[in-house]
Amino acid sequence: MSAAVIVVPLGGIGEVAEGERVGELIAGAAAGTGEEIGADDVVVVSHKVVSKAEGRIRDLEAVVASARARELAVDLDKHPRLVELVLTEARRVVRAERGVLIVETASGLVCANAGIDASNVPVAGRVALLPADPDASARRIRADLRAVAGAAPAVVVADSFGRPWRVGQTDVAIGCAGLAVLDDWRGRRDRGGRELAATAIAIADEVAAAADLARDKASGTPAALVRGLARHVTAEDGPGAAALRRAEADDLFR
Repeated sequence: MSAAVIVVPLGGIGEVAEGERVGELIAGAAAGTGEEIGADDVVVVSHKVVSKAEGRIRDLEAVVASARARELAVDLDKHPRLVELVLTEARRVVRAERGVLIVETASGLVCANAGIDASNVPVAGRVALLPADPDASARRIRADLRAVAGAAPAVVVADSFGRPWRVGQTDVAIGCAGLAVLDDWRGRRDRGGRELAATAIAIADEVAAAADLARDKASGTPAALVRGLARHVTAEDGPGAAALRRAEADDLFR
């Protein structure tokens, strides 16, 4: 029998400053909501909170655009300083056309504008970069929760990504610790006894998306507890969300 999955939004974190410990902030938010974080829970947190705490905020006025950035900015109708930041964060440009700049980041994520955006950054002219190593960020948050809350839940760092074959965005896991990110059903049998050949469920991405349904991006609720997934929570931090990246040789869109 399938287990119920419950998502509990955690508000009250407020604006996050560089140097603050995200795990401590989440533990405080849970306590303020009357929730006790358990070892079988999954904590999902918006990357924006993590980026702010890790000092990944940049002032566009301080960026000097290169010749390549200026050229791309004209072609894509984007601000040249923003394009320069994207190029700085990128390992390589995957696609640049029709106003869209898709890159592979230094951490291996393939996304628009290297995940850089200005939403929920309170100072005009500043933007947030993705965490430099989202999986390491998730591991640090998990360790902080273990120290402060006395339990080590799984941790997912989430961000909104578009998809090349679908309209709209959905939250996905860009960082993860303590969660089996993929539930591989290949070789198992379906209800009719047929062997499954391709089914592999992206658990971490589904958790990130579920948590986003309980969070309002404009309400200052950057984190959520997801319960009912104890079977996917692991004592070890594990390989993280990096395990979900499709190899370039298997990627038809690169």
